[in-house]
Amino acid sequence: MFFSQDRNEIRQFFRSSWKKLIDKKPIEPLEILVGEVVAMHPEYHSMLETEQTDLDKDYLAEDGQTNPFLHMGMHITLREQCGSNHPNGISEIYKKILIKLANQHETEHLMMDCLAETLWQAQKTGQLPDDQAYLGCLNQLINKIDTKL
Repeated sequence: MFFSQDRNEIRQFFRSSWKKLIDKKPIEPLEILVGEVVAMHPEYHSMLETEQTDLDKDYLAEDGQTNPFLHMGMHITLREQCGSNHPNGISEIYKKILIKLANQHETEHLMMDCLAETLWQAQKTGQLPDDQAYLGCLNQLINKIDTKL
């Protein structure tokens, strides 16, 4: 993803990528990826299309708020992980879940729960994310889907 420590720069990248996509302007591959994810989330379109939107807004879970940039960023992370197959095996897991659900957006949302848990554990312990625990969570997800079908 766009690498920066400044969240406003990252958020502006979402806005400019979306604008380029809808205006049919020349666009880089990463901007296409961001634009595709934004396109899946019409609930965020007006926020990104309004220049007056406060990009430095804090989104607090304890207030029941979802951070749209974090949410879309997790979609992007999953797509990048699957594109590079890192951690090893995630591409195959993604394909299995996608075949079962036949819905890319739903597949990514389910997988994001495992990603979020893995990132939370890494932050809590001060360690790198545990790829094996992450893949284990995703494989358990496949089993849960199988039992529901």
